[in-house]
Amino acid sequence: MGVAGAAIKLTGSDPATSQQAVSDNDGRFAFAHARTGPIHVAITADGFAAQQFDGYFEPAQTLEIPQITLTLATVNTEVRVVPPQVIAEAQIKEQEKQKALGFIPNFYVSYVPNAVALAPKQKFELAWKTMLDPVTFGITGAVAGIQQAQNDFSGYGQGADGYAKRYGAAYADAAIGTMIGGAILPSLFKQDPRYFYKGTGSKKSRLMYALANSVICKGDNGRWQANYSGILGGMAAGAISNLYYPEKDRDTGLILQNALIGIGATAAANVFQEFVVRKLTPNLPPHDPGSGGAGGKAHTLVGKAFGLLGSHVRDGD
Repeated sequence: MGVAGAAIKLTGSDPATSQQAVSDNDGRFAFAHARTGPIHVAITADGFAAQQFDGYFEPAQTLEIPQITLTLATVNTEVRVVPPQVIAEAQIKEQEKQKALGFIPNFYVSYVPNAVALAPKQKFELAWKTMLDPVTFGITGAVAGIQQAQNDFSGYGQGADGYAKRYGAAYADAAIGTMIGGAILPSLFKQDPRYFYKGTGSKKSRLMYALANSVICKGDNGRWQANYSGILGGMAAGAISNLYYPEKDRDTGLILQNALIGIGATAAANVFQEFVVRKLTPNLPPHDPGSGGAGGKAHTLVGKAFGLLGSHVRDGD
């Protein structure tokens, strides 16, 4: 089959006298006034590799160029393969910019429904960033102040010393809970500790979604499963707290009760995230309602406030 529309350029010994032609529907072409001497024919066509012919044109000669076959041009396609960890790292960087009211970090909430699962290292990095954020220290100070005003954990006493002990205990609660429930256990169980914003559907469906995500979460494999990380993390944190709370406030029987309170606090934080926090958080990434979503534990600083206020219910105070 001839190639129509191919560009043919004929060049002789003098490049300034070159001629051009276009092939017809049968792929044929001709030059009526070629100069004698060496000639060079170059043929180009879209989608085909360029071809050429060299010959010598004698006086009073009709030179027929042998049939030239055009081959399809080679297309070089560059495919960049980006490791999932790199994508997850980029998504985390965006999450770290999320600040409700412009200053309250909202790290453990993803507004990207199909966000890439976090690698263990990234889970620990997110936990550390939460623990060391200034707002965490501020919330801890407020909680310790409320406890001192109510004389909770009276074994700590009053004054600056009592406040310091309450502050240390409250911060330990937050740090241990975040590290165990947000990094260690999620890495072991391969679960995602984040809450994935839903944002679509009826208010009832969104409410049920938020409440359910206090006891279920998305695994690193993308499947729904029981939130072992969050539930066991709360129990472990409660058990460890018996090591540093006043002796009369230690009660192993309350570990399960405190874990249940923690689940309730997480559910309340999830509802707050689903209906309120997004409206208070500027510069969020676009949310694609068609992508669906998955849930995890609401380890936000808003959720942390609920957890700190209700994580240690003990008798005797």
